[in-house]
Amino acid sequence: MNSVLRTLLERNGGLVTRRGAMEVLPRWVLEDASRAGRLLRLLPGVYVDAALADDVERVPPLARVAPVLARRAVVAYGGGRGALSHLTALDVWKLRRQLPGEPVHLSVPIGAGQRSGPHLVVHHRRSIAGEPPHALVRDGEPVTRLDRTLVDAWPLLPPVDRPATLIRAVNDRLSTPQRIAAALATAPKLAGRAALRGLLDRLAAGCRGPLEIWGHDRVFAGPGMPALRRQVRVRLGGQVVYLDLFAEAELVDIELDGATHGDPREREIDLRRDALLAARGILVVRFTHRRLLHEPDEVRRQMLAILATRRSQGFRPGPGTMGAASSERGALHLGLPTIV
Repeated sequence: MNSVLRTLLERNGGLVTRRGAMEVLPRWVLEDASRAGRLLRLLPGVYVDAALADDVERVPPLARVAPVLARRAVVAYGGGRGALSHLTALDVWKLRRQLPGEPVHLSVPIGAGQRSGPHLVVHHRRSIAGEPPHALVRDGEPVTRLDRTLVDAWPLLPPVDRPATLIRAVNDRLSTPQRIAAALATAPKLAGRAALRGLLDRLAAGCRGPLEIWGHDRVFAGPGMPALRRQVRVRLGGQVVYLDLFAEAELVDIELDGATHGDPREREIDLRRDALLAARGILVVRFTHRRLLHEPDEVRRQMLAILATRRSQGFRPGPGTMGAASSERGALHLGLPTIV
């Protein structure tokens, strides 16, 4: 291989563009290397060292190289005018790894010359660029902002993966339901929009997992059920805990234990936490994953009875127990409740 071409490939991690090569080499050098099988054309004007590609028949060239290399090739094809998007952006944001066979997604402005092809989907938009505010750089490549990425990817994800992806983004504090909803407002014709809007409403209400969403929809809402505060941040001495569902007037904490909530170490931690809350007058009521899924009506009846009993006994927060005046960075300092 030509020594200058070899240097270009080494400097660029195995990739070279026709435009970049033509600045220092005559065209015939690229053509000869391609005909000799030393270069593989991945996309129009984008080549890779053939040694980095799998020798597989009937597979698009872009699918024959490692995913990271394929993404770099697509960005080079975009010419700095677009950004990785949709399922590819989710992979870059490390929220969901793209599955083998899924194409690379690139968003470019309307009128750009890039087109979809084998293993590549190009999306044309009115407002997109490979720089802020439309895109951010992650792992060295431009990628659409996470809020927009989550909305774009929603209809492309298998239905079973959709809630978990958004829940993880919110739980990891990479985004908020409000920011995702703002991105959704710019996509009025999105397929599956109603389901996404419903999930965002539940996340905004404080639900942080599938089990809490189930409880929100089937058990802990509706006639007779008081307004419950979700994911209440509480300071207990030197530690901070979060209450799944909190009935403030009745001083009842409702905990939803997941299907894997059987580890003895986790159980010990829960017991210590519950004891600390009990010492402050907070009654902790736990429901298992099995009961919530298979006995929602019974769980609801039991919860309403517990809340009614607490009200009849006159439980109410004592001075300094709740409220903004007693908060520090959003954590509630719990004092002893008053029993009347």
